[in-house]
Amino acid sequence: MKLVLSNEVITWFEKEMNVKPGDAIRFFVRYGGCDSFQKGFSLGVMKDEPNDVAVQQVINGVTYYIEEKDLWYFEDHDLHVTYNEKWDEPTYEYVKSIQS
Repeated sequence: MKLVLSNEVITWFEKEMNVKPGDAIRFFVRYGGCDSFQKGFSLGVMKDEPNDVAVQQVINGVTYYIEEKDLWYFEDHDLHVTYNEKWDEPTYEYVKSIQS
């Protein structure tokens, strides 16, 4: 599994969530919400200290990550996080992982 973030969404996190080098942003599974990828669950995002990291990207000194306990949610998909200019918010796309 890969975690891919666009330059535009990195700028959004720096501005809207006030992230600075040394901070960490966690993508996690939560119950409920309106995500159609896994019925009854959705993806959440928050500042949090890494615990049991499965996938991470360190960009501009900020760690963006997913923990082991949340990998089931992605079902062999990569998470691509981009910026939606119209809604001024991140968007999440689940892209089937290519196994080598």
